[in-house]
Amino acid sequence: MDSKTLIYIAGNQVVLLDLKTKSQSYIRSSGGGGIGFVTAHPTKQYFAVGEKGKKPNLIIYDYPSLRPYRILQGGTEEAYVFGDFNDAGTLLASIGSSPDYMLTIWDWKQEKIMLRSKAFSQDVYKVTFSADNEEQLTTCGVGHIRFWKMALTFTGLKLQGALGRFGKTAVTDIIGYVELPDGKVISGTEWGNFLLWEGGLIKVELCRAGHKPCHSGPVSQLILDEGELITVGKDGFIRMWNFEAIDAADSVDDTGLLEVEPMNELHVGRNVSLSFMAKIHDSGRPVWYAQDTNGAIWKLDLTFSNMTHDPECLYTFHSGRIEAVSVSPITYLMATTALDRSVRIFDFISNSELSEIKFKQGGTALMWAPRVVNPKGGLIAVGFEDGVVRIIEVYDPKGLPVLAGHKKTQNAKINMKQAFKPHAAAVTALAYERSGDVLATGSKDKTVFFFAVEDEYKPIGFICVPGPVQALQWSPPSHVKSTLLILCENGFALQVPAPIPEEHDTVSTYQIKNLPTQYFHFYSIKSRIKLEEEIALREKKKQEKEKARLEWIKQQQEMGREIEEEEPEEEPQEEPLPPLYIPEEPSPILCGFYSSPGKFWLSLGGYDSGFLYHCEFSSNDHQEDPDNRQDEPFEVIPIEGTDNNPIHRISFCTSRLLMFCGMQNGALRVYPLEDKDLTVNTLKEYWSFNVHDNDYGQIQGICSSHDDRFLITCGGDGNIFSFNILSPDDVHRELKAKIPSPRSGLEKEKAAEDIEDPNADNIEEVKQKKEYERKMKEAEGKKEKKREQLIALRHEFLFLLQKNQELPKHMQLHREQYEMDHRIFEELERQTAQRIQLVQKELAWDHEKHLIGLQKLRNQFRDSLEFETVVVHAIQSNHQISTYRLLAMSEKYYQECPSWRKTVLKGEWKEAEKKIIRETKRSDDRIFKDEAEELKMPEVRKPTTRYIESKREQIRRIVEKSDKVKAKIMKRKAEWDELYKSKPSDDYENPKDAEDIKQARENMGCYELKTDTNYRVPEHKRMNTAEKVMQLTSLEVLIHKKKVNMNKEIMSLRDLKVSIIDEIKCLVQELKSIQAALDLSERLPLPLIPQLHPDEVPEKKFEYDSDILLKFKEEQEAKAKLQEKLEGSPSSDTLRHGFLRDPSIKEIDPVAQVAGAQAMEIASSVVTEQRKVLEIEKAEPTEMELEILKREKIKNLYLQETLVKKINALVINFDAELRFLRHKKLKLDVQMKSADLRHITWYEELLILKNLEKHENLLQERINNLISEQEDIQSKLNSYLAQMEDRKCEIVKLQECEKALYANFQASLGEGNEFAHFLTKVLKKKIECTEKKEVEREAGEEDENEEGNDEESSLGIDEENSRSEDEVFDDTVCPNDCSEALFQNTIQLRQKLLDIEKALTEEKKAAADLKKKYNALVKKVKAVEISLNTTEKELETFQWEKQQRLNELYVVVPLKLHQVEYLVNGEMPSDFSQALVFTNQTLKYLQRRIVDLRNEKIMQREIYKVAQEQHKQLVQDKKEMEIEIRRLEEKCHHLMMKKFGRLVDFEAVQAHSVNIHVEELKVQIMQKEYEQSLELKEWEDRILDRRQQLVKLMKENTSKLQQLNQFCLEKQQLETKLASLKNDLGAEFQATRTTAIKEKARLESRLKQMAHDTALLREEINLLSRKDGYLREELALLRRKDECLFPQPSSPQDSETPTESFPVLTPKAVTNSPSLP
Repeated sequence: MDSKTLIYIAGNQVVLLDLKTKSQSYIRSSGGGGIGFVTAHPTKQYFAVGEKGKKPNLIIYDYPSLRPYRILQGGTEEAYVFGDFNDAGTLLASIGSSPDYMLTIWDWKQEKIMLRSKAFSQDVYKVTFSADNEEQLTTCGVGHIRFWKMALTFTGLKLQGALGRFGKTAVTDIIGYVELPDGKVISGTEWGNFLLWEGGLIKVELCRAGHKPCHSGPVSQLILDEGELITVGKDGFIRMWNFEAIDAADSVDDTGLLEVEPMNELHVGRNVSLSFMAKIHDSGRPVWYAQDTNGAIWKLDLTFSNMTHDPECLYTFHSGRIEAVSVSPITYLMATTALDRSVRIFDFISNSELSEIKFKQGGTALMWAPRVVNPKGGLIAVGFEDGVVRIIEVYDPKGLPVLAGHKKTQNAKINMKQAFKPHAAAVTALAYERSGDVLATGSKDKTVFFFAVEDEYKPIGFICVPGPVQALQWSPPSHVKSTLLILCENGFALQVPAPIPEEHDTVSTYQIKNLPTQYFHFYSIKSRIKLEEEIALREKKKQEKEKARLEWIKQQQEMGREIEEEEPEEEPQEEPLPPLYIPEEPSPILCGFYSSPGKFWLSLGGYDSGFLYHCEFSSNDHQEDPDNRQDEPFEVIPIEGTDNNPIHRISFCTSRLLMFCGMQNGALRVYPLEDKDLTVNTLKEYWSFNVHDNDYGQIQGICSSHDDRFLITCGGDGNIFSFNILSPDDVHRELKAKIPSPRSGLEKEKAAEDIEDPNADNIEEVKQKKEYERKMKEAEGKKEKKREQLIALRHEFLFLLQKNQELPKHMQLHREQYEMDHRIFEELERQTAQRIQLVQKELAWDHEKHLIGLQKLRNQFRDSLEFETVVVHAIQSNHQISTYRLLAMSEKYYQECPSWRKTVLKGEWKEAEKKIIRETKRSDDRIFKDEAEELKMPEVRKPTTRYIESKREQIRRIVEKSDKVKAKIMKRKAEWDELYKSKPSDDYENPKDAEDIKQARENMGCYELKTDTNYRVPEHKRMNTAEKVMQLTSLEVLIHKKKVNMNKEIMSLRDLKVSIIDEIKCLVQELKSIQAALDLSERLPLPLIPQLHPDEVPEKKFEYDSDILLKFKEEQEAKAKLQEKLEGSPSSDTLRHGFLRDPSIKEIDPVAQVAGAQAMEIASSVVTEQRKVLEIEKAEPTEMELEILKREKIKNLYLQETLVKKINALVINFDAELRFLRHKKLKLDVQMKSADLRHITWYEELLILKNLEKHENLLQERINNLISEQEDIQSKLNSYLAQMEDRKCEIVKLQECEKALYANFQASLGEGNEFAHFLTKVLKKKIECTEKKEVEREAGEEDENEEGNDEESSLGIDEENSRSEDEVFDDTVCPNDCSEALFQNTIQLRQKLLDIEKALTEEKKAAADLKKKYNALVKKVKAVEISLNTTEKELETFQWEKQQRLNELYVVVPLKLHQVEYLVNGEMPSDFSQALVFTNQTLKYLQRRIVDLRNEKIMQREIYKVAQEQHKQLVQDKKEMEIEIRRLEEKCHHLMMKKFGRLVDFEAVQAHSVNIHVEELKVQIMQKEYEQSLELKEWEDRILDRRQQLVKLMKENTSKLQQLNQFCLEKQQLETKLASLKNDLGAEFQATRTTAIKEKARLESRLKQMAHDTALLREEINLLSRKDGYLREELALLRRKDECLFPQPSSPQDSETPTESFPVLTPKAVTNSPSLP
């Protein structure tokens, strides 16, 4: 605010720091949600505080009274992030956080919002007004910068924002920026460069020389001060830049970068990360205050002069979250630690930091040792994130003796007393036992370690717990037993007693396995509590409702009203109760404390927050799995407002009358306890203070001073608050912190050894390693003893062998006799094999791992090599030759020959041939089959058939003759057409000549250089990426092939050298054997045997055996031991030494040693015996022997000389071969170097082509699309043309039909018909309208007009009569005397005419539509053709530009001086830019071509002269032939007129000499007549047969009529007889009544049958009288019907009943019968 006051934010407070007195003033957040920003007014009379919370306030405070001056509301939803006043101080801009990110412009004195808009959709860091234009603002944040303008529009003042576009520059988060006077903006980036913005775009990016960034990291702030640009970086540098140079900066190349250098710079310090800087004038001198995010505030002098002060660190503090705090048990000191790797000591009375100590890792836990441990109160235990615990001591250095030359310091000092590492993960809790004898440490590695507290802490042991340790607490002194409460994060609580050091054996491990442990596994009951509350609430509501109803009834009764009993209303259905919920992952335990022995309170986070749970360890704890336990608390106390804000830390004052709770939202709660116990009533009332930040300030530590006068809290926001809880009487007492005095002898002690390596072993791991080393040492001692025994036995055995060897042979023992029992060796071999197998199994994983690693290395470095570098050395000279080191070519370079296409095509052709042959065979078989069937038909036919066949044969011959004539005519016509087609046009050009001319133009004449502006790349020479890749590939394949061939020759030479060496070895060996028989003086010196150099057989480097591996192992172990000695500390190699110890010489197989010694002894004895024999047998030689010896000597001398010469010849020949191949390889090297240069050039061309490929592909694709579109349109045009032709044909057909109809009408009228006019009008009626519409529709089309004219001319009827509108007639009535048939025919013809006219109209309409479409497509074709031409020109231009880009490449052409013929004034010029490079062959070809072209020119002139004369002769012959043709035509016409009287078409006469159709019809008529005669005859036969059948039936009918007549007579007789016997019926048959009844029934049935037979007969007679063709069928049907209704009699007696037995027929039956004919 001014030169002595600094404002900053701490948690929920705004702190005003007096820089002179160091005193602090506080302003708390009005809403309790926290502080978002604070900014000062330009006049420094006010400052604005933007708060956080729901609907936060923005408060303007008056300074220095600190009273609220204005309160601004409604600017954002959740929190304010940044604010800024304009230079005049009239406006205030503020930025909100998520979710609205609202930018608000305030008229803060009126407490009104002027403008507002959403700034961005992500986090916004900053907003500022422009210093020169207050209508402009700038905001920045995550991945954006935005430029705002307050513009006056027709709807009022608006806030318009333009988002900055990064363009080619990478998008970056922008933290700092500054507005320039001319409207530009300079911003920082994440990578340290500056961006100069103009008009919403990046004008230039600024960097330092060499493209170094302006800052090594993000630029946090940019300041424009007194015409200079000052930048603040996270790298700890403050740099000053030339403002004018930056303001006028502009990009100079395509990179968009501009290099600038700072004028001055200041490095504040190491590990400094500056975030903000402010300027204050102190006594007229500018002073800058800078904030360091690593925990400091700096005072800086930026005058950059000789008197400039160094950066001064005013305050230091923790950076980031404070992990732990603890207070001294005897004075007003506190200690804190954080992940910033520091431990600090504070005096909370004077609010000052006394001392600080830094370590390699961050601190995570801290505890001040109680008074029983250190009565002076200067000992602190600190736990770190790497598992180390350090014991440090605080002391007053003034208590130490002052050394000479040293001054006494005022602050306290910290000394590290001891460091040990009990854990492998971060230490989370520390606790001293109440007697001070034991220190317990807990960690995230799920272990709790115990230490005996002495002058030096000694480990007791550790126990494993089910989860990461959250807190440790020893039982208070009020408890009888000393137990430790262990709280784990995953819901487990454990209780263990204090371990006694003497009871636990720590020789092999520190793990305590028999320590009594009680477990409590928290089981969630919150859901059940909520369910019970819901049930109680619903029950309470029911009771209240019932109570209200009873009250209402009572009131009604008191008023004297009668209450009718109403039916109880149906209660509304209640919502179902929520189900019980148990979280899948247990809620974390945050803190806890003992309440009584075995009982404790817990505070949990997550789902189970909101309560304090009273828990108890089970007394009957069985040794069951702790994970399966489900323990529930026995008492629960709800805590207000903690469902989403659990209690993180709980502490008590010494008297336990106050309970302090640290909340997750940074609030501090104080609960007064009356009876020192927790109950529901005591926890209802509390005091609450929002001290730390609500979002990230959860309280990490809370504790009270030793005398309960002060309370200390620390939070995740990095703040430490101290509160005075003194009584009013004690407030005015002066208090002072006392620093503990140092221990005696402290100044003489050496500094304790620290553990700086975060990966160092912990105490248990060190113990295990020591135990392992002890065991290995014992095992090694036992092995050494066994080895000594074995060595002694071996020596004894060797001595016995030597003794045995000295004995005579017949007394020596054989090797087999040494074996006492072969089973011993078999057992040893078996055990050895088992051990080997066991070791192989143990090392299988490592073996496989190393094999895979080796294979990977081979795949990476060896398998990709086709040839390694092999150097072949000459034997007698220093010449050498080496192979090319070649990588194997990938498969993509080898393209298979496309011979498969030929094979496939050939196969397809064969298949097609086979198919054709099969089809031909099938058709031939079909023809032969038909012919065979025809032959099978009877040859004897009737005369009529033969006559018809002859007629057909005659017609066939006529048709064949006519076809031959037609074919002859057509052939002649085709020949004429072919002749006319072959007739060349006047402008005809021979294709061969055109091709020759084209080839001459392309390959002859003046060549344009590729650098010429008029050069156009021919299409066949255009190069694209794919072709260039193929070109490169072919070059690489060729290079590879040549190198491979050379390598093969070199490898053959190497193989030759190997064979020569082997041969020389053999020859030398032979030479040695020869020289053994010669004297020393006669011996020639032995030739040296050449040796292979290591680089000649590089593959042997990768061949190894056990000896090589053992040697390598010894080297590695020697290096490891040397390094271990240098380091002077034990390493992990000691462990590996036990597993991988190389076998010493003494451990070599004893059997092998014995065998070697025996072999040596035997060899020595053999040599001795031979010498003895020679000495004994030595005697004087004879003369013959001397002659033989002489001859042998001569022979040996010759052989010696020959062998030496042969060896020398082999060596000389090999060296000659090597020199020859070396010369050849040098030539190949030149070629390869040239090829490499060409490869580089082609590769550079490929890069250019790749860069241009996209644009070229676009152009080519556009051309292809246009060509395909053109082809599609052309196909559509052809289709439309074909359709138009079809329509024209249809129109012509319809017009022909119309003409034929009119001709038919005229023919039907005849000549001189008096009703012709009337009938014509009838025919023409209703045609006028159609014709008029048609004429109007087709008026604009030429083709249709012509057709209309043809139609009008073809009608031949008077139009005046047809178009007369005055005459009226009725066309529905036929006039008198007019033929009715003629009138009806006219009506039908009119209808047909209307149909034809309608069809004609539709066809013309369709033709017109096709014409329109055709015209539209023609226009489209023209447009496409224009586009195609334009695109082709663009592609051609692009090809020229591409060629120019390719021309810019440098092509290396190595030339010798004699090859340069480009001379100027007889001298070689310095500039060869105008020279051309030709090969000698090309140059000679060009010179030879000049002579050839001259000769060719002369020859062509001669040919031209001959052709010109021939052309003149042919023109003359043509004229004569035309005259002759005209003469012959006139003669032919004259003869035809003379003979026929008119011109006759002889071809038509020949083609129509016989009417084939008529003849065929005649034959068909004859065929039909013949067939009808046959059919008529057949029907006559059928009629005759039917007549005979009819006669037969009539006869049968006559006999049946006679029988019927007979029946009728009998019936009459019976009736007469019955009438006479009428009177005496009863007396006669009375005795036999039963028999009569039966007889009567039988007669009645018989009568019915006869009546039915009679009816059938009558029906048959009736049918016979019809005489139709269906008689037989009807009779058969009647018979079947009769058989169904009345079956035939079963016996012949039934049918032969006498006539007397039939009953008499009644008259009714006769009357109803049909009458007979």
